Amino acid sequence: MAKQHDVLIIGSGAAGLTAALALAETKKVLVLAKGSLTGGSTAWAQGGIAAVLDAGDTFENHIRDTMRAGAGLNRLETVEYVIERAPHSIRRLVELGVPFNEDGADLHLTREGGHSHRRIVHVNDATGWAVQEALLNAAEANPNITLLPGRSCVDLITGRHEARYSGSGRVWGVYALDEASGKVEAHTANATIMAAGGAGRVYQFSTAPRGATGDGIAMAWRAGARVSNMEMMQFHPTCLYNLEVKNFLITEAVRGEGGRLLHPETGHRFMADYDPERMELAPRDVVARAIDDQIKRYGLDFVHLDISHQPAEFVKGHFPTIYDKLMGLGIDMTKGPIPVVPAQHYTCGGILIDLAGRTDLPGLYAAGECTESGLHGANRLASNSLLECFVFGEAAAADILARWEELDPPPAINPWDESRVTDSDEEVIIKQNWTEIRRFMWNYVGIVRTTKRLERAAHRIRLLNDEVADYYGHFRVTTDLIELRNLLQAAELIVTSALARHESRGLHFTLDYPGTDSLARDTVLVP
Repeated sequence: MAKQHDVLIIGSGAAGLTAALALAETKKVLVLAKGSLTGGSTAWAQGGIAAVLDAGDTFENHIRDTMRAGAGLNRLETVEYVIERAPHSIRRLVELGVPFNEDGADLHLTREGGHSHRRIVHVNDATGWAVQEALLNAAEANPNITLLPGRSCVDLITGRHEARYSGSGRVWGVYALDEASGKVEAHTANATIMAAGGAGRVYQFSTAPRGATGDGIAMAWRAGARVSNMEMMQFHPTCLYNLEVKNFLITEAVRGEGGRLLHPETGHRFMADYDPERMELAPRDVVARAIDDQIKRYGLDFVHLDISHQPAEFVKGHFPTIYDKLMGLGIDMTKGPIPVVPAQHYTCGGILIDLAGRTDLPGLYAAGECTESGLHGANRLASNSLLECFVFGEAAAADILARWEELDPPPAINPWDESRVTDSDEEVIIKQNWTEIRRFMWNYVGIVRTTKRLERAAHRIRLLNDEVADYYGHFRVTTDLIELRNLLQAAELIVTSALARHESRGLHFTLDYPGTDSLARDTVLVP
């Protein structure tokens, strides 16, 4: 028996909870989360939120910086829409109790790579956690919002799952695995919002949380939604290089406050060789490729990020979380450099949406990192990601409320069928395939690409598709199996998109097509 709600939201991060709070004044909302309610990327965001709040800054400046970072692939209409709504988003977060850093009577603004002005609102170096906590507290206090953690979503419920098939192509909700009981439940609603985050864990080295396996993108694709620009995977230039601690991000704001990138043996400040005008404040794709080039050219394991020339109290005051973490590893960033390497950081492509958060599929909306809204283009400008979550979370909610009379309640839905499967007897297959995918994606579909490498990755994906499909068809689903299936689907979309782009633009850099076309075109894949 399906469990029915007014609106179903998949994901409990910034986008999902923003939408839930906007809807809950009049609607009953269910929020599903894989694992814990705080396990998504929002809580990991160190940097901040970009917004024009200073009299010396303008929307036009922020728009220009975003378009420049995105290598012209952004949709101007989307960029304008999001940036003009940024101050409202900040005011709303202040109302919810987010304790942003202040500078006298005003909010303190820092600067990050690609920004022409100081416009990053932040809570020290742990903005994401403060935002997650405030949104979650508000959601938990709202009687119209039900928060259900421990649910791994398997597939969207569409017209083909109706007890009496209508052929509508409509999305009615989702089948989700209860991680505690091992049973798959059907959750239905008049409208569904996909806010399941990105696909960072498709790579061996990533700053993304463990659960960022492309679930939302893969589910929407299988249900029939188009995806766009999946080749645009952002690599953060500065992830801590440490054999004990993996995936610890050194925020862009360290460079924004004067951090310098140095060759670890000669001390040479090498960004002068790649982007002498912007140096360490060049956009992430430029800085990541520069570091990657230094590492490969000189056979290095890492490069140095040094902010020790700044006063110690300044560094501790601005970056307390990072300072404490590094001190625990024997690294004093006030006295010496930090070893860093690039790592996958953000999924710029995803489910294609319009300004109301609508996808191709009736009844399905999407917001946040699982989408391609047109904001980021070929490279996300720092601190525009949380902003996108707030704006599109509210936009999707507003459109659902405006169209409520058109959104029919769901019909009777077929229950999940386990009659022809058994429990798995070889879990090692899942672990082996997961490891293989992440390794060949890093080696063949990383910061610098070639057609030959991409074709090798595509060949491996074809072989694994048969193996994973056979496994999925014979055994009961587990979270690991669900994630493996989605991870492989996300990898296929990334590689297919990368092979289709015969130019280098933004985050997609290929040695076989080093030039940039005069006309920017989206890579749109159709199921």
